[in-house]
Amino acid sequence: MPDIKFEIKETFGVLSESAKGWKKELTLISWNDREPKYDIRDWDLGHEKMGKGVTLTLEELRSLKEILNSINL
Repeated sequence: MPDIKFEIKETFGVLSESAKGWKKELTLISWNDREPKYDIRDWDLGHEKMGKGVTLTLEELRSLKEILNSINL
């Protein structure tokens, strides 16, 4: 399986941290030299290993924001 190339362009914040130190983060990331997208996933301390996550376009992120803003917490 070929290596996946990625470059984190910006980190917006940490959503949570596990007991082992992995952090669930919202980032702007470029996968395999493609246009950067918004991404939510777990990362190890050095951003070398990653867990499963979800990648969103700007429009999808805007839709998610609208949905979250509509939830009464």
